Amino acid sequence: MRDRILAKLRMPDGSINPWVIAVVVTLATFMEVLDTSIANVALPHIAGNLSAGRDESTWVLTSYLVSNAIVLPLSGWLSGVFGRKRFYMSCVALFTVSSFLCGLAPSLGVLVVCRILQGAGGGGLQPSEQAILNDTFSLEKRGMAFAVYGLAVVVAPTIGPWLGGWITDNFSWRWIFYINVPVGIISLILTSFLISDPPYMKKANIKAGFRIDYIGIGLISLGLGSMQIVLDKGQRDDWLSSNFIRVFFALMVFGIISGIIWELRQKEPVVDLRMLKDRNFAISTMAMFFLGFVLYASTVLIPQFLQELLGYTAQLAGMALSPGGAVIMCMMPVVGILVSKVDTRFLITFGCIVSASALFLMAGWDLQLDYGHAVRARMLQSFGLAFLFIPINVAAFAYVPREKSNMGTGIINLARNIGASVGIATVTTMLDRRTQFHQARLMEGVNDYSASYHNMLNGLQTKLVAAGSTVAQASAQAHGMIYNTVQRQAVMMAFIDNFKMLGVVFFSIIPVLLLMRKPRAPAGTISAH
Repeated sequence: MRDRILAKLRMPDGSINPWVIAVVVTLATFMEVLDTSIANVALPHIAGNLSAGRDESTWVLTSYLVSNAIVLPLSGWLSGVFGRKRFYMSCVALFTVSSFLCGLAPSLGVLVVCRILQGAGGGGLQPSEQAILNDTFSLEKRGMAFAVYGLAVVVAPTIGPWLGGWITDNFSWRWIFYINVPVGIISLILTSFLISDPPYMKKANIKAGFRIDYIGIGLISLGLGSMQIVLDKGQRDDWLSSNFIRVFFALMVFGIISGIIWELRQKEPVVDLRMLKDRNFAISTMAMFFLGFVLYASTVLIPQFLQELLGYTAQLAGMALSPGGAVIMCMMPVVGILVSKVDTRFLITFGCIVSASALFLMAGWDLQLDYGHAVRARMLQSFGLAFLFIPINVAAFAYVPREKSNMGTGIINLARNIGASVGIATVTTMLDRRTQFHQARLMEGVNDYSASYHNMLNGLQTKLVAAGSTVAQASAQAHGMIYNTVQRQAVMMAFIDNFKMLGVVFFSIIPVLLLMRKPRAPAGTISAH
């Protein structure tokens, strides 16, 4: 049976069709990236079903992100120690089994433990998959290969909230975890048939397997884990005014600084930070950080705006993002072709300009926004984002030696995930603080000396009395209506501030992107990850 299946998948020269391998590894990527956002909308259901508070239930998200962040930078080293195929299959297996256990969890504590295991398995998938694609495809086809891979990375967080809401509303929150099981099993079977380690990896395994940098692993785990907790819980606990956050902030600073110093002094570090000496890799890593920052921050802001201010359901708000995903799906193959013909620096700059313009367009939204305008603005932003993921990955590894590709993919994926966490923490904090600021400013005009305030108040009272309310009731209701109007306007202005800030972020990194060296070969022939 196995030989018959492989025979159908082989090319005329006897090798496995590389596009089959691309689809196989993209399956696991989509599953893992989806899980970073799919559980968000199910938290109230999880909390109610497991008799937990809303604040306690957020550990379902935090635990996954913490373990995921820890494993990401270690994945290159772990691939070298255990072999890339073996490590990759172990990650898929761990992710699949822990997903099933998440669905069965009888209590919040058990669910959090299973999510930690799930995040650990998911953290090793993306870097391994990118390295597999690099070794599988010929040089001129790598741009298209990463277009397929990029679809999963960019589209999954877009449809995650909508899919999570639909599953939770129509079935049970447990099914947001169960759906990973069949995908994981299929991925494991196909991986065992189709994928093998390249010769240079097998040689590296022998050398890497004899030494384990326990101190480096410990410091990196402490620093990144604490950072993820600070970013996820900071706004909820009012940042450094909380003893809990102060403790983890101190652990974060100690772990990261000590980890950097330690790793730079090691001959065979678990995370090779010396790779950042390469200008292209360093700038691309920074660009990937800001791509994660803006992509995930806007994915949080837009549905929240539509639900809180315009009264959309979670499913309808998610549907407003879906056409943007369709744009990315259509444009990724186009960009995959363009990277072989156009300087990646120009493609990245173009993507930043378009995405920033879309964000400034969103900054012009108001409370009369209709569904069509929301969809079109997101589609424009997605059009720009499609020009970023592939060119950034291609440019990053233009001058990186092949044997360091596994390490590099771990670092650049970590940059995107940290960017996502920082972006979400930034916009949620800014939304709260700017709402308070605008509300205080708007309330300055709500006083006895304001003619417009008195005109509005009197007009509302007259209408309410005509509708049957007593004078006293009409007065109280009118004051409440004015306060609600002020509050909605303050929230609206805070959203506008956030969209402007995200647009400025994209525009501000353009000059830095132009500092990258021009690729020494056409972009499509560069080792890309």
